[in-house]
Amino acid sequence: MQTEAHPLVNKFQLKEDLNPVFPMGVPWVRYFGTYKDLNINIIWPGKDTILGVDSVGTISASLVTYASSLALQPDLIINAGTAGGFKAKGASIADIFLASDVAFHDRRIPIPVFDLYGVGLRQAFPTPNLVKTLNLKVGKLSTGDSLDTSPKDEASIVSNDATIKDMEGAAVAYVADLLKVPAIYVKAVIDIVDGDKPTGVEFLQNLLAVTAALDQAVTEVVDFINGRCLSEL
Repeated sequence: MQTEAHPLVNKFQLKEDLNPVFPMGVPWVRYFGTYKDLNINIIWPGKDTILGVDSVGTISASLVTYASSLALQPDLIINAGTAGGFKAKGASIADIFLASDVAFHDRRIPIPVFDLYGVGLRQAFPTPNLVKTLNLKVGKLSTGDSLDTSPKDEASIVSNDATIKDMEGAAVAYVADLLKVPAIYVKAVIDIVDGDKPTGVEFLQNLLAVTAALDQAVTEVVDFINGRCLSEL
């Protein structure tokens, strides 16, 4: 979301690409520049061209990841964003998680083998030194296209053994795996899924504070990555 992206754009002193590398007419926005020894691109999916809201969800995430990976040839993808957390799994508001595994919870295909394809379980790129140094929480991430949680979604999330849920991680993982680009997932807990507050209300209530925590965490992750090769993460 724009609220998540712009503080990092300012932090890393990035510039907007006025000659986009993307197809004409898409709303995606690229910010780029150099931070310390790293070339950084932040890709914001932009606003929906009809309704003017942030382009969230798995379709937008997969398209942006695919186009960005082809155009920019990144060494590493960092999917940074907010997520719902489960207090039963130890999550609290503003906790920062690094996802160990990602899967879908709303692609139910009850046919042998297709059921596994629907879940689409994938492992994140391993970063044991990053986790230890920054003392990050680690948990499994489950992805779906709805902000709320239906009973069927909840059952799938439990089956995925997820601690956090979002609306793009597994889509990014699918593309990253397809193109063989290492990817990690940094998520800040913005609402408690198994809490007593409506998801939408809690999301908006915590957006600014949790986004600030996310931006701080991403900065620390980038600082750690700087000067290291992937095998040292």
